[in-house]
Amino acid sequence: MESFNEEHSKLLLSKEWLAKIDSQNSTPYLMKFYCSAVDLCCCILITDTKSTWFEVLTSNQFARRWRECNDRSTTSFLDEEEDAWRTSHIELLSKAHTLGGMADLTFEIVDTNYADLAFRLECNSFKWRWETVFVGHKLSAELLSKHLIMPLISVNHLAFSSPDAIINLTDSDLEKATDKVGRTARRTLDTHIRNALSKPRFATTLRRMTAMFNFIVDLPGIMTDADKPDLHLAGFVPKERPTPEHVDDMQVDVSENKSEMNLQPPSQLASPAKSSLALNSATESEGEAGPSGILQTQASQRPKMPSRASDRSSIQPVSVTKKSSLSPPPKVTYNSTKQASSDSGSSPVRPIKKAKPIASSSDEDSEAERIKRAKRGTRQPLNRGKKRF
Repeated sequence: MESFNEEHSKLLLSKEWLAKIDSQNSTPYLMKFYCSAVDLCCCILITDTKSTWFEVLTSNQFARRWRECNDRSTTSFLDEEEDAWRTSHIELLSKAHTLGGMADLTFEIVDTNYADLAFRLECNSFKWRWETVFVGHKLSAELLSKHLIMPLISVNHLAFSSPDAIINLTDSDLEKATDKVGRTARRTLDTHIRNALSKPRFATTLRRMTAMFNFIVDLPGIMTDADKPDLHLAGFVPKERPTPEHVDDMQVDVSENKSEMNLQPPSQLASPAKSSLALNSATESEGEAGPSGILQTQASQRPKMPSRASDRSSIQPVSVTKKSSLSPPPKVTYNSTKQASSDSGSSPVRPIKKAKPIASSSDEDSEAERIKRAKRGTRQPLNRGKKRF
């Protein structure tokens, strides 16, 4: 079987659609047939309006198929007689694929192992079987648009433009009217389709027919004239938007407010609770005048470790003198300073290292230490051995 090409599509453009119904599932099929008396080939195009199938047969394939379907034609002839036999039988098949001949043929979908869709045509004088192949989705849509949809829209446009005249026209006058519409559609197809589908009577009739086919409950009506609606929007007032100058002024005000907030000292931005805490920590005992006093107090509070000569002498406590003044400055301890700095958002204060407790020692302790150092002597470096190469 040969492939379906554009040449076959052009040969089928001048052929009529033939309709048959499958009795098993009540599916309608439309088909187009073409045969050539010169090279004795034939082809068929069939569709269910959703998919499209085809088959192209050469002269030898046609003769073989005919002999398979009809047992009485199994005899072979000479070359001249064979050509005459093929010509006569292909003409018979061509007559059967016409509007009048298709009515006398039975149509049945049959099973096949060699094709996508196979159907059998049968009458009293002969039998025939087509084994067609799916053309593909893209080519199927193109063939349906070119062979069925676009011509059908133009014919309906002609029918709805002058329905009474078409009924009363003769065949020759109807041919002239059809040719006129076809020439107009061929020159400006886009304008022709728009004018055909924009007619209210045709568009609403097609709409109602579509709803009827798809079981719509509320069927739309058919109208002869189309009302033009008011396309102006009413009852809506848009809100006033600020002008660009007003938007710039608002941005300047916001930036000024941010700058004023940044210029305020951290003490003013702190909460009242935090400020009161800092004030309470600042009004503690006035005797401790700084970090040195704090360290000395912490050292005095720790338990003192006795020295090696503690049995012979007593440990002298460290005396801390308190400084007093008439108007001492507010003292802030380390803990309050750390809390205030963290609250105000300023840079953290480095913590002060704690001083080691100062332990008093006597003259005897110092002499004992010197004696130990003298006995110990100077430290000598360890002899780790010589370096090996």
